[in-house]
Amino acid sequence: MRRPVFTGLKVPVFRRFYQKDVSVTLAGKTIVSTGPGGRSSRSGFTATVFGASGLLGTHVAHRFAEDGTITIVPYREEMKKRHLKVSGDLGVVNFLEMDLRNVESIDQAVRHSDIVVNCIGRTYETKNFSYSDVHVEGAKRIAQACANNNVSRLIHVSAFNADLESPSEFNRTKALGELVVKDIVPNATIVRPATMFGFKDNFLSRLASTASVMTVNENREVLYPTHVRDVADAIYKIAFDDSTAGELYELRSLKGYSVAECVNLVAKATHRNHPSINLPMPIAMAISKACQYLWWPTICPDELVRQTLDHVPDPLAKTFADLDMTPDALEQWTDHYLQDLRPYIYLHQGADSEKVQQKEKEYVHISY
Repeated sequence: MRRPVFTGLKVPVFRRFYQKDVSVTLAGKTIVSTGPGGRSSRSGFTATVFGASGLLGTHVAHRFAEDGTITIVPYREEMKKRHLKVSGDLGVVNFLEMDLRNVESIDQAVRHSDIVVNCIGRTYETKNFSYSDVHVEGAKRIAQACANNNVSRLIHVSAFNADLESPSEFNRTKALGELVVKDIVPNATIVRPATMFGFKDNFLSRLASTASVMTVNENREVLYPTHVRDVADAIYKIAFDDSTAGELYELRSLKGYSVAECVNLVAKATHRNHPSINLPMPIAMAISKACQYLWWPTICPDELVRQTLDHVPDPLAKTFADLDMTPDALEQWTDHYLQDLRPYIYLHQGADSEKVQQKEKEYVHISY
C-alpha cells in the first residue's frame, strides 16, 4: 500500500549563520574573522597588551577581549592580572609571565601577535626601575621584539607633555622613548593621552581621598582630563585601522581645566572641602624627597616639577576628531566615580537626583 505524501507540511530548519570577513595585515598575513561580532566571536587577530594591570591597560585589554580578539597579557604580579580573565570568552585572555629586563620573555609575548600595545609607564621611580629603565630601555626592547617578529601594528603609549627639553625627567624620558620606538619601528603609532580619569584612577580619586592637596603652583596648572574609556576605544580603533600607522595622536578633552577647577568639581561631587596647601618649591621639594623613604607611593620630586607645566596641545598631532570620536567632559563623570566618597548624609543628593527631579517636572501627574 502506498503511503500518503504530505506536501503542505513545512519543517523549519534552524541554522547558525556566521559573518566572515577576510583582511590582510601590513605584514601580509591573512586574517579571517568569524561570528556576528561580540564576546563569543573571533576577530582572527592576536593582540598583546603590555601594562594591562594599569588603568589604561586594563581597559585596552578588556576592549580587545570583549570582541573576540585573542589577547596576550604579560604580567609580573600574579594577583594584579586576575581581574582580566573574565574580560573575554573562554580561551581569549591568556597570561604570560614577563620581566621587562628579560628579552626572551618579551619575545615570547609578541611572537604570535598581530597587534602590540605598550601601556607600560611609571609616574614615579623606584629602587628597581628608573624613568629611563621603563620609558626608554623597556620601550626599546618591546619595539625590537616587534621588529624581529614582524608584528603588523605597534601602538606606543607615551605622555601628553613628552618633550626632550622639558625640565621634568618623566616628560624627557617619554619623548626619548618615542624616538627610540620610531627608530626601530618607523610605522609605530604614538599615542599621547592626557591626564586620565576613571574607576580607581590616580586623578579624581587622589583629589577626593586626600584631606588636602599640596601644590607649588596654586593649582593653576592647566590639564585636559580625558575619560579612560575614550582613550581605550581610540586605541582599539587605531589598532584596526592601518591608515593610522606612523601617526601621532594626542587624546585629550575638548576643554582645558585648571587643577583648581578640578578640585572644585571634586568638592561638589563629594560634599567635602579639599583645601590646597601652597608651599614654596624648596620646602615642597624637601618634603617630597623625604617621602621617598616610605615604602608606599607618595608625591615625588618630579611630580612637583610637572605641577608647574601646563598641558600644551601639539597643533600637528591628530586627535579624537580624526577618529570620528567626541570625548566625554569631566563634569559628566565626577558624580559617577566619586559618589561613594560622600558622607552618608549626602548619599541621596547629587547631580543624578537633581536630574531626576528636573525630569519629574516635565510630566503632568493626574490622579483619579
